[in-house]
Amino acid sequence: MRVGVQSGYHIHISSKSNGFHLNLREVWRYRDLILLLTRKTFKLTYKQTVLGPAWIVINPLMYSVAYMLVFGFIAGIGTDGVPQMLFYLLGTAIWGLFSYSLNSSSSTFFANAYVFGKVYFPRLTVPLSNLLVGLIKFAIQMILVVALIAIYTVQGVIHPHWILWLLVPFILLHLCFLGMGVGIILSSLTTKYRDLQILVSFGVSLWMYATPVVYPVSQVGEGVLRNAIMINPVTAPVELLRYVFTGVGSVDPVCLATSIAFTIAVAVAGIFMFNHVEKTFIDTV
Repeated sequence: MRVGVQSGYHIHISSKSNGFHLNLREVWRYRDLILLLTRKTFKLTYKQTVLGPAWIVINPLMYSVAYMLVFGFIAGIGTDGVPQMLFYLLGTAIWGLFSYSLNSSSSTFFANAYVFGKVYFPRLTVPLSNLLVGLIKFAIQMILVVALIAIYTVQGVIHPHWILWLLVPFILLHLCFLGMGVGIILSSLTTKYRDLQILVSFGVSLWMYATPVVYPVSQVGEGVLRNAIMINPVTAPVELLRYVFTGVGSVDPVCLATSIAFTIAVAVAGIFMFNHVEKTFIDTV
């Protein structure tokens, strides 16, 4: 159905689309909306707070201190020679990016139903804007991490692989799309099964402990537990980033390839479910 003409092209709104149809050209035309949603989400997150965006740094710092006390001091788990504060702060920042991408995407339909029911725009703009918010928070946290890396490098405590820093943007996108893909699948399911909303935060917390965020892979013994951790699709990018930034880490090419394949599969499944649900979700949310 043709609903208007702008700048020499026609805009069509139709529910008859292929399950894997993304229409990235239309999403690109709404790039200003993505930036607007990103700015809005970022501002609302810290509205009416005393410290404001400073919580982006304070929060991971508090978690890192807690991890140092529990896992470092009490449990005595080593960090492969990496200073504890740097180890936990880096792990917290990496996991924060993934978990934010997953959690924010998992509430796409439910949290924005009041908007989706009133005006049309590409629904994919919402999870993409959340992805940008997560990247901004990660970049701010990494300022402190990079400062610590510089200090410990000068002292000769760590030896980062500087040339591999060129891979960092690709690894971060890998993590973001993995989190967003899983989140979109969960968002599509929660339109009918509200129970999943309650289980998401709990499941993400469990997932973190199944990922070498607060412990290195070297501290995990051989056997079923180690195999389960290595199969975890988040393990490979986390270990690879740690290897790049600190020079310490266990990078398994097979696990990395498996993680990338899993991310692609999740993205394809997420796109299919997203396109299917967005046509009728307003009747069930």
